[in-house]
Amino acid sequence: MTNAEILSHIDHTLLKQDAKWEDIAKLCEEALRFHTASVCIPSAWVEKAHAAYPALTLCTVIGFPLGYVPTAVKVYEAALAKEQGAAEIDMVINVSALKSGDDNAVLDDIRQVRKAAEGCILKVIIETCLLTEAEKIRCCEMVTAAGADFIKTSTGFSTAGAALEDIALFRQHIGANVKIKAAGGIRTREQMEAFLVAGCGRLGTSAARILFDAP
Repeated sequence: MTNAEILSHIDHTLLKQDAKWEDIAKLCEEALRFHTASVCIPSAWVEKAHAAYPALTLCTVIGFPLGYVPTAVKVYEAALAKEQGAAEIDMVINVSALKSGDDNAVLDDIRQVRKAAEGCILKVIIETCLLTEAEKIRCCEMVTAAGADFIKTSTGFSTAGAALEDIALFRQHIGANVKIKAAGGIRTREQMEAFLVAGCGRLGTSAARILFDAP
C-alpha cells in the first residue's frame, strides 16, 4: 500500500482545544497538497475554513467528545455545520443512555442527526473503550438502522483508542451499507496500513504528516 493510498483514506485531524487558526489553516493546506480524504476540525472553524478552502472536504465533530448533550443540541450543531460548509459529520453517541439500556434514545439521537445532516456523510462515534462486546454489537445494529454511513471507534479523547479486534467485530455486525472509521492512537504507518487492511474505509489521525515526505 503506497503512502498516497493511505492518505486518501485519512481524515487529517486537529481537534486540540488550544489549536489556533494558523494551525487549522496549515492542516487544510496539507490536506489539499497531499490529497487526504478530508480535514476534521472543530465546528467553530468550519465556516472560516470553507471560505478559505472551498475545494476542501470539511469534516467536523458533533456532541464532542462526551456525547451526552441533548439530541436537540446535536441536531442544531449538525444543521449549522452543514450550512457553514461541512460535508462530513462525526457525531458522538449518548454512551450514558446506552449504558442505561435506553437503546431507543440512542437510536433516535442518531436518526435525528442523520436527518439534520442530510446530504452529508455521517460517522457515528461509539467510544469502544467504554463498551462491552454486547454494547458494541448493539451499536452496530443501531448505526445500521439509523442509516449512518460509518461507525467510528473512538473520539481519541477517552481512555483508549482504536483496536483491530473491534474492526473485526464491526465487520460481523454492521449492515452492508455501513463503513468503518478507526480513530484514536493511530500514529504509525504500520498501524494505518493494518487498520485499512482490516477493513476500515477511513482513519482519523493527527499523525498523517509522517507520510508526507516518506517515499
